Amino acid sequence: MEERMIGDIVTGIYKTGKYIGEITDIRPMHYLVKVKAALKHPQQGDLHHPKDADVQFFHERRALAFNEQTNIPKKMVKPFDGDIPDYQESLKNALTELREELMQLNTPWAEQSLSNLSRLEADYFPNK
Repeated sequence: MEERMIGDIVTGIYKTGKYIGEITDIRPMHYLVKVKAALKHPQQGDLHHPKDADVQFFHERRALAFNEQTNIPKKMVKPFDGDIPDYQESLKNALTELREELMQLNTPWAEQSLSNLSRLEADYFPNK
């Protein structure tokens, strides 16, 4: 596996979300990545019981915020080559993509996920 450097622009998967960010530190098993854009919004619900609505606690999963730093396992980090989109626009696009996927499903999990996304959207974009 090719070692990345501090300052590299990369994509990284954190839990079920995917982001573009900048490596700010290198750790033995992880890169510390500062978020610059969202590519995929995290799935809602219990990560240990994916796509299941009948769980003890149905988690609301927020996207990582602009400039938030997070440890991402080295194997989940890939180089990014291209223009970094505006964070707010990228978050809107990621939310829209997930909503469209969920609307194709007619399941209790999808319904609960859509409800979570509506609350998150109101929080992310209060002036909409």
